[in-house]
Amino acid sequence: MGQVYYGPDNPHPFSTMRTELIWEGKYDEFGNRRQVDIAGAAMPLQKIETIDEPRSRAESQGRLFEEQKAHRDDFRNMLIWGDNKLVMASLLKEYKGRIDLIYIDPPFDVGADFTMSLPIGDDGESLDKDQSTLEMVAYRDIWGKGTDSYLQMMYERLVIMRELLSENGSIYVHLDWHIGHYVKSMMDEIFGKENFANEIVWCYTRARPTGKFFARLHDVILFYSKTSNYVFNKQKVPLSPTTQPAKRIIRKDGSIWERNSFEKDMGDWWEITFHNISDERIGFKTQKPEALLERIIKASSNEGDLVADFFCGSGTTGAVAEKLGRRWIMADLGRFAIHTSRKRLIDVQRELNDQHQPYRSFDVYNLGRYERQWWQKEALQGADSEHRRVVLEFFRAELLVNPPSPLLHGRKAGAYVHVDRIDSILTREEARAVALAVQQAGGKEVQCLAWDFEMDLRMYCDQLEQELGVRIKLYTIPREIMERNRKDPPPFFEVATLTAEPVYRTNENKRTVDIKLTSFIPSLAEVPEKELNALQERALQSGFDFIDFWAVDFDYHPQQPFNHHWQAYRTRRNRALPTVSDLHYEYKQPGKYLACVKVIDVFGADTSITVEVNV
Repeated sequence: MGQVYYGPDNPHPFSTMRTELIWEGKYDEFGNRRQVDIAGAAMPLQKIETIDEPRSRAESQGRLFEEQKAHRDDFRNMLIWGDNKLVMASLLKEYKGRIDLIYIDPPFDVGADFTMSLPIGDDGESLDKDQSTLEMVAYRDIWGKGTDSYLQMMYERLVIMRELLSENGSIYVHLDWHIGHYVKSMMDEIFGKENFANEIVWCYTRARPTGKFFARLHDVILFYSKTSNYVFNKQKVPLSPTTQPAKRIIRKDGSIWERNSFEKDMGDWWEITFHNISDERIGFKTQKPEALLERIIKASSNEGDLVADFFCGSGTTGAVAEKLGRRWIMADLGRFAIHTSRKRLIDVQRELNDQHQPYRSFDVYNLGRYERQWWQKEALQGADSEHRRVVLEFFRAELLVNPPSPLLHGRKAGAYVHVDRIDSILTREEARAVALAVQQAGGKEVQCLAWDFEMDLRMYCDQLEQELGVRIKLYTIPREIMERNRKDPPPFFEVATLTAEPVYRTNENKRTVDIKLTSFIPSLAEVPEKELNALQERALQSGFDFIDFWAVDFDYHPQQPFNHHWQAYRTRRNRALPTVSDLHYEYKQPGKYLACVKVIDVFGADTSITVEVNV
């Protein structure tokens, strides 16, 4: 075959290519653009909590709650736990083209350390918290192939975000020097270069540099719109007295009119720090100042508009949106982020109500399924049976060669052992199926090992135990088994256990009920191994020190979401926590009721039980 000559009559393929950012995964083996599988990622959202703290407190105490004055409208904001790709795909059915503003602050540092220092107890002590296994696997998936896998992750999500945006909507993406230049090219492609509005520079102060480079003292925020018809409210910034420009106007009669301008239009260079507003800090590493989100929300939305943040972290976007009268949707993969945001938004509800300002209720949803397959593919040749064999070996359980059910994989100390799949969390439906399999096999106990558990699963398993007569223990599979060349079995921790009892009071012929916590033993699954020995005894002797938040639904119905009638929680400034509620709940009719108690520990893991109440 002769040499091919290229020229005007036979142009080289490269000569007709457009400028484009390409990464591994953008095109398939045949050169076709990979489409984002939106339909395959959609799944139903499960509402697990309803939170309207001021109203619930007022009504349970028999006080009048003026709905129209207290609530802006009947829209209920959404706080969602789960992989944001799945969350957004699930939201498309109802919210496609309806979100007016999106702000996201995605992870953008491949070497980031996500260990956090958490206060514990009442006396200023602290401990370190690791990422949850779910977060760790997701983070390794994001950076598994370096920049390529990160860009694929961002591309899939930005495509769905564009679908969610309204025609006059905007999106702000918060980045830094690690990856911002790549994402800018990607957003040009997804949203169109013509819809690029600003590269905002956010300046802050930080520690001195430790290498041969100038101090890195800013992030960038990329601002794009969906169309040219987007909302933009000009923002003003005050001028210092020494920089106030004098405005001089010469009138027709020759006289001069002069005045000073005390503010100017805001530019794209923002100097905002936490200085003098340290009360905002809640201990979340990636927390951003409320003033930063206030500028964005005021500029690109109006009162009543819908604002979304799908990497919500500490919940700053929702807190500011609520204070400014916007509706909001937030999501995060981390349970600790959801817990931090929940506390923060309850605080905002209370604050607005105390100021006689209207607010909106919000609900917590669960979508905690994530495909953690990298370890399975890389170390176990993709076999789920091999995954179960490794887990059972570390758990020191016997592998069943001919099990009575495919759901029963091992035996240990007379109990059956179930090992959940690596690409799922243990759900209510799975727990019921496993318990039924044990019952049919004549067993009395099953130990369920899983990477993660559906919210409120322990409470559901308590009900199953009473219904089926099978004891169910839930153990978190420790991340250490994924370490290369790991030989010694790491500790397996049972999920937290909780007990509580009703407290009856009679006053002026009224019988009221409160709930008293009687014991709590936390799970230490997210404690770094080096701290385990010191904390295990503390957890057994002083379990209440590990409680960060607890709430009571005094009239709980198993088929309905948990309703927050009362809650108490520690803050950075006030570490005290009561162990008896003080709501004095009064039931309208005598009879038997079921109260549900939800405890959330300092790691963000929740445990729930039910308490029978007789009035």
